[in-house]
Amino acid sequence: MSHPLFGPELRAMLADRDDPGLKAFCDSLHPATAAEALDDFEPADVWAIISPADIRTQAAIFEYLPPARQAEMVEGQARPQVGALITKMSHDDRVDLLRRLPTQVKESLLRLVDEADRRDIATLFTYAENSVGALMTTDYAWLPPTLTAAEAVDQLRQQAPDKETIYYIFILDEPRRRADGSGMAPRPLLGVVSLRDLILAPRQTLLRDLISGDELVSVRLSDDRETAAETLAQYDFLALPVLDDAGGMVGIVTHDDVIDVIRQEATEDLQRQAGVSPIAGTGYGDASLYRLWRSRAIWLCLLFVAELATFSVMSHFEDAISTVVVLSLFVPLCISVGGNSGTQASTVVTRALALGEIELADWRRVIGRELLVGVALGLTLGGIALLRGAATPADTRSGPKEERESFLARVPADTPLTPDGAGDISLPAGTSLDRVQPKAVRVRPPAGAASPVATPAPGGQVEVAFPPGCELRTEPVGRWRLGQTVALAVMGICLWGTMVGSMLPLLLTRLGQDPAVASGPFVATFVDVTGIFIFFSIASALLL
Repeated sequence: MSHPLFGPELRAMLADRDDPGLKAFCDSLHPATAAEALDDFEPADVWAIISPADIRTQAAIFEYLPPARQAEMVEGQARPQVGALITKMSHDDRVDLLRRLPTQVKESLLRLVDEADRRDIATLFTYAENSVGALMTTDYAWLPPTLTAAEAVDQLRQQAPDKETIYYIFILDEPRRRADGSGMAPRPLLGVVSLRDLILAPRQTLLRDLISGDELVSVRLSDDRETAAETLAQYDFLALPVLDDAGGMVGIVTHDDVIDVIRQEATEDLQRQAGVSPIAGTGYGDASLYRLWRSRAIWLCLLFVAELATFSVMSHFEDAISTVVVLSLFVPLCISVGGNSGTQASTVVTRALALGEIELADWRRVIGRELLVGVALGLTLGGIALLRGAATPADTRSGPKEERESFLARVPADTPLTPDGAGDISLPAGTSLDRVQPKAVRVRPPAGAASPVATPAPGGQVEVAFPPGCELRTEPVGRWRLGQTVALAVMGICLWGTMVGSMLPLLLTRLGQDPAVASGPFVATFVDVTGIFIFFSIASALLL
């Protein structure tokens, strides 16, 4: 959708080839606002709009374009202009861009940048994609410790235009040779001076005297990028120094890059919790239909196959269902209780793990807390289930069941087969229909049907032929017995779901897996199957 304010104006300027107007547009707006206004334009038009601006402004706007749009523009544009633009981009952003490009395009672009930038890009390419090394930028302001505050400000003015940030000035020692003698190692980090402290310091104060005596917070090249995000959030810094194993400074991680990491990790966790494989590298709007299908079909198929186990569990309790048909009406209720309580618990524990509020060593405390919470929730929901079960009408508690086909009933020869006032024929307990019925059964033939025919059978019994469409009813289950049964089942399933949901994230973390996959559909599916078994086991013990 075209930007309502800038879209029409930009199209008019493009039609008139108004380069001064286009340059004013690029220079006067924040790069993020300008990039948003260009979202609906074709790549060639985007180049035409930003080209009148200086190359630094072009790079700033380009960095805010969606990743898919960046790759599309670079692949179809004349290489020299793109090479100049890449040179002015933030070091980490240009590496992210080159990672997304085909190999041939990437190699042709690298030939257009100078040797120093090629070495920098090649170095950043060597780090694992999810490591701090891949997240950092080598574009930071640093000064030696022997400068005075006045000299430092003068040098900082010269560095500022090309640096990612100048709010922190990193004080580095003299370079040293590597231990293997292969060359110079990165300069050791002595400390950090904020721009505020530098400006307020007396002019002749040496930088080494401005270094804070507080703990020097840093991250390592090989650390996971989530470690950098947690550290930056913990200390509320704008940037973190990145050190190699020898303590030499190789780059910084800035707060804006960490925000991107947090957003991406949160998105992936939410997708995993919903049973969706993360759509990495692109957003929903830019993903292909095949990618959307694949990200969801795999988990959906696995969960569907797992849910088939409910068929086996219910078939095991077929006798109970046929005897007390009303039990089947409460199956969805019990399934939802287990899935909901399990999902709640897994989400709470997973988030607590992500925020560092609990660790694996706290598993006993987690079990104790969730056990108490599960009991309290079970009592709350069980009370509601007790009232709902007891409020079930007697007609429903008697379990009406329609037989669509004709059937035979074997009963004692002296059983009266005359319908009562409601048209029901009462058959005693122990009557054999398709199986022996433990309770008395009332059969109501369809209206207008002929009287059932009885024929002699061995053992002093007769076989009664009933026509299709008969309705079978058992003696009504006591309202409070039914309510107690449903209440106990709900309490047990709620407690079980809570315990499973809280323990699975800890177990997956112990196995080195992402605990987010334990949330949502995975827990719900597991608790569904086991919850049905709990429900019918309790019902069989109390009602049959």
